[in-house]
Amino acid sequence: MTTHAADSHDLIRVQGARENNLKNVSIDLAKRRLTVFTGVSGSGKSSLVFATIAAESQRMINETYSTFVQGFMPSMARPDVDRLEGLTTAIIVDQERLGANPRSTVGTVTDANAMLRMLFSRLGEPQIGPPSAFAFNVPSVSASGAVTVGKGDKAIAEKVTFNRLGGMCPRCEGKGAVNDFDNAALFDEEKSINEGAIIVPGYSMDGWYGRIFRGSGFFDPDKPIKKYNKRELHSLLHKEPTKIKVDGINVTYEGLIPKIQKSMLSKDVEAMQPHIRAFVERAVVFTTCPECEGTRLAAEARSSKIKGINIADACSMQISDLASWVRELDEHSVGPLVAGLQHLLDSFTAIGLGYLSLDRPSGSLSGGEAQRTKMIRHLGSSLTDVTYVFDEPTIGLHPHDIDRMNDLLLRLRDKGNTVLVVEHKPEAIAIADEVVDLGPLAGTGGGEVVYQGDLAGLRASGTLTGRHLDYRARVKDDVRTPTGTLEIRGASRHNLRNVDVDVPLGVLTVVTGVAGSGKSSLIHGSVASLDDVVAIDQGAIKGSRRSNPATYTGLLEPIRKAFAKANGVKPALFSANSEGACPTCKGAGVVYTELGFMDTVSTPCEDCEGKRFQAAVLEHELGGRDISQVLALSVAEALTFFSEGEAKIPAAHKILQRLDDVGLGYISLGQPLTTLSGGERQRIKLATHMGEKGGTYVLDEPTTGLHLADVENLLGLLDRLVDSGKTVIVIEHHQAVMAHADWIIDLGPGAGHDGGSVVFEGTPAELVERASTLTGKHLREYVAG
Repeated sequence: MTTHAADSHDLIRVQGARENNLKNVSIDLAKRRLTVFTGVSGSGKSSLVFATIAAESQRMINETYSTFVQGFMPSMARPDVDRLEGLTTAIIVDQERLGANPRSTVGTVTDANAMLRMLFSRLGEPQIGPPSAFAFNVPSVSASGAVTVGKGDKAIAEKVTFNRLGGMCPRCEGKGAVNDFDNAALFDEEKSINEGAIIVPGYSMDGWYGRIFRGSGFFDPDKPIKKYNKRELHSLLHKEPTKIKVDGINVTYEGLIPKIQKSMLSKDVEAMQPHIRAFVERAVVFTTCPECEGTRLAAEARSSKIKGINIADACSMQISDLASWVRELDEHSVGPLVAGLQHLLDSFTAIGLGYLSLDRPSGSLSGGEAQRTKMIRHLGSSLTDVTYVFDEPTIGLHPHDIDRMNDLLLRLRDKGNTVLVVEHKPEAIAIADEVVDLGPLAGTGGGEVVYQGDLAGLRASGTLTGRHLDYRARVKDDVRTPTGTLEIRGASRHNLRNVDVDVPLGVLTVVTGVAGSGKSSLIHGSVASLDDVVAIDQGAIKGSRRSNPATYTGLLEPIRKAFAKANGVKPALFSANSEGACPTCKGAGVVYTELGFMDTVSTPCEDCEGKRFQAAVLEHELGGRDISQVLALSVAEALTFFSEGEAKIPAAHKILQRLDDVGLGYISLGQPLTTLSGGERQRIKLATHMGEKGGTYVLDEPTTGLHLADVENLLGLLDRLVDSGKTVIVIEHHQAVMAHADWIIDLGPGAGHDGGSVVFEGTPAELVERASTLTGKHLREYVAG
């Protein structure tokens, strides 16, 4: 029997891939199989899978739309690759955190809220209106007025009224919280305006602000603020924009609070200067909205109920409980809707997220939770012959949950899909049909395929991954003695059940438990906010394509000053974002040409040849190198360069040493942050925060994105921190970190309302010995190998 020609396309062929650090990679990947890509962080896994295969698939799908539609879509450049054959539609399930929009919740990002709103608009008693009446993002609107309608050769005036009932709470505008100002942070009531009563940063009474406040005439500038009557205080704080004349000049006077709201509160907190951020955190107090009690919904939306439950109650239930409630609804009139909602909620439970509630803000989900939330919409899909691309799907998962994730990946494959997974965990690599190992090292030392084949072959291959596949950290024989304890009493945030626990000081403490057991609630809720604590979470680092490791870590500051001092010029000349920038490309090094619905073309700038600086700036040298040559150095090379001779800069050396300590010796100082992998970005954040003054460090899953070989380096780094007198608290699922701890606090026994209690406190050796909890069982298996 001859094979049909259509059945011969069972490979994805990549030829000559050069994206980021890939070195002309050519590889054939089997379709309808599960392929796992391994290699150290920065070896080129994501460049091959995401930036080449998935990116080209998505770009080609976008090209099938009309140019009109393409004008509304993000334009994507073709990846740097010679040929790609056999691509299928790619669905990317990455770890990008879900948007932290204050109005975005688990329910709104998964369509569960849309289904619930439809359900309540059909079955809710009393009936109040369409689905929009239950939406906390839709305000109620009513309007009336005259409109002119052209009919034949006459224009007829008609009166029109318009009403739309929305579900948004009018007080908090659907955010569930209202912000109030603490007046003590705005002014000193003992002083008058002329004596400098206003203590808002930037509001000096010597400049224009002083002239406007003094000349406004709304209050006496010589009277202490505590003696103001109601009208004067209202004018100072809340007056709407009013035109006034000061010294013969027309100006607009506005109350202090609306002015601060426009100038400071409209900005992203992360982007603020440190002193402004400190002021905002001091002055603005967020409290639960008194009108809707944090439910975000208007009174009408809360009044309509099904079987005694309103939509706010449904959204605040744990999803596994909500699924049981929906299962009991026996309404044939809305059968398909109930079945769809039922399937969606059951998918949450199947993927291990049954402990969430639909009103949980999406920005508060961890990277692993966000990724699994995105997976939900693909679980019941009837599509086959699709390429699913996963970026470390085991992140944020307890070893107990990894088995469930593996089942999901195998189910997707068995339906006839191609599954490509970038992964570091041995338990997840074990289920692969084929393993592709990239390396041999990271950055410029990587970018090659060093092994392709089955798991047994990888073990014997001698690559870095092969050698570390069976690596097991041993439980410590001797643990450190604590220098004291940090007492946590009555912790009840989220699902915690009045937890009392003592965290030992001066040692390495690891907090464990299944996803959703309350680890982050306990540590971020009770420890991270204390003084003298440096908390490093999983939040993405902010940075554009102009940001690089040198600007992000503050390394460029001492380097610019040293260049300026050596050459007798201004430091601003040595910044590509300031005076030294090449005028043609404005310091970007490339010129972008927008072509509407076609790809944006980027070409290296001809004037500065991609160096980003003016020619005159490059004539100034330090230790025989100009600024562009210094930015091209790797961290390891710069460490040597700045440690001796004319270029010796102790401040720069200190920052570089920290970058080297976290295993980033191979990245170059001027490499755009947007080209770094997830694991690299987290470690850059770790290196930056290690310079902060603090006696206690809280790390949230620092093994995220780390290869097995890098985990060993991380353990060494944690030891060095503890040995220097710091207390280190790590929230972690990786058994190597658990085994290396001095003290373990295990939460559980399950997730959501089945968790929230401390189920074990003690040394790792005691946990392995007892093995009564889920964590204990998996740690014992790990140590036994």
